[in-house]
Order: sequence, then structure tokens, then C-alpha cells
Amino acid sequence: MSDRFVYHCALRWSDLDAYGHINNSRFLTLYEEARVALMFAGGRAWGVGSFADGVVISRHEIDYLRPVEYALGRATAEAAPTVRIELWVEEIRGASFTVAYELFDGEVLASRARSVLVPFDLTRQRPRRITPEERTFLLTYASQGGVA
Repeated sequence: MSDRFVYHCALRWSDLDAYGHINNSRFLTLYEEARVALMFAGGRAWGVGSFADGVVISRHEIDYLRPVEYALGRATAEAAPTVRIELWVEEIRGASFTVAYELFDGEVLASRARSVLVPFDLTRQRPRRITPEERTFLLTYASQGGVA
């Protein structure tokens, strides 16, 4: 596997459910923050800004392996507790790609997920093909054998 993109995401008090755990629906938001950092900030750093012009989700899939607590003991006066999200590109096709994630609470794997993304032309309101520049950027984080 090539390099994973690693993102440290701050937890928010509003992420909690009635049981004091991070609400399952909030995992999508945490994964979104990591994905946006990869595609928008990371992509621009590579000279690929086109994902910020339009990309939509066609599928999400999440496995919850254990609850994640807000863990005030890990917070400081300057920073909220965080989780670590590692993500990589699992598959690249002509007009879609799959991002895979693992979310860690400390060193413990708490969740796995996948998202299928489709580059989208906002002006024409339709999907578009992945450009050669986008493919090159995605390959940086691609797992072995997942490229079509």
C-alpha cells in the first residue's frame, strides 16, 4: 500500500449522543473533514484544484467497531480531544473512485468506512470523467491492485 493520508480531527461537544459517545451519524462528518482535507487542501498542494469544483458522494459504508468517547482526560485548555483518521484510495475507475478510511481512538481502531465519489460538473449538472491530473494525484494514495 502507498502512503496513507493522516488527519487528526478535533471532537466537538455537540458530537455526543445521550450515552456520552460520539453519535454514529457524526462519524460521517469526521470522515468528511478528513476527505475534504485530502482532496481540497492536499489536492491543491499537488496542483490539482478541480475536486473543489465539484465531486459528489454516490455511496457511504461504515462499520462501527467500538464506541468513541469524548474523553475529557485527553483534552487540554487549548485543544479538544481528537481522533486520528487514516485514508487512502481503494479504487480508481474512469468516472469514480473509492476512498477507504480507518478511525482510531488513541491507538484503538474504532471504525472503518468507504465512500464512492464521482467528479461532478456543477455547470452541466452531470458526472464527469477523472482527469489525468486527478488520477495522478489519487494514485499517490492508492492501495495496490485497486486501480482500474
